[in-house]
Amino acid sequence: MGEPLTLITGRTREQAIGMHKGKTSPEYRQATARVEMNADDMAHLGIQEGGIVRLRTAAGEVDLSAQAGTLPRGLVFVPLGASANLLVGTETQGTGMPSFKGVPVTAEPA
Repeated sequence: MGEPLTLITGRTREQAIGMHKGKTSPEYRQATARVEMNADDMAHLGIQEGGIVRLRTAAGEVDLSAQAGTLPRGLVFVPLGASANLLVGTETQGTGMPSFKGVPVTAEPA
């Protein structure tokens, strides 16, 4: 099992552009099938830039292309979309919306 980290999700410019072309478009799929991580975390975990990383949460797992970003250590970012949905689960704690921030996640090279 990989290192414990914290997952956050959100919108990106690339994802929005892809969404205008359709959620089945190659642009949308490429924009949402990636994970951004702290470069030091990537090095510690043996994950290469552009390499495939397996993310796991209590809800599920997904393999994504890794990109180094300016995130603080311990934090990973996945753009909202099908991949993020596999990780966040369905529990809403009565709000009607699952938590897309602060999800415990592990990461390891795939």
